[in-house]
Amino acid sequence: VQLQASGGGLVQAGGSLRLSCAVSGRTLSTYVVGWFRQAPGKEREFVAAISSSGRATNYADFVKGRFTISRDNAENAVYLQMDDLKPDDTAVYYCAATTRPMYRRDFEYWGQGTLVTVSS
Repeated sequence: VQLQASGGGLVQAGGSLRLSCAVSGRTLSTYVVGWFRQAPGKEREFVAAISSSGRATNYADFVKGRFTISRDNAENAVYLQMDDLKPDDTAVYYCAATTRPMYRRDFEYWGQGTLVTVSS
């Protein structure tokens, strides 16, 4: 399976961005899909995940109430709507996929990232 993240850019604090993850090579409905991010000088961290059916989601505490993950299996795409962005959200964002249980946050397949920069 191949993944490609897009939709990053420069936005002012308080603004919004919508990231997309295009999935190809296998049926998207097979996979749990997640978003991770890595800020300069920091380790990669989990942001959000969505179950293969889309009925369950999981978020890092620091994005709850601001970010929303969703998926469209028919379009083979997963989205991350990011609202009320803060400068601390500046990072490269990656999407990833797994056939393992969502609670494990253990992803086997990774796409290239997309840069999000939030100015103060």
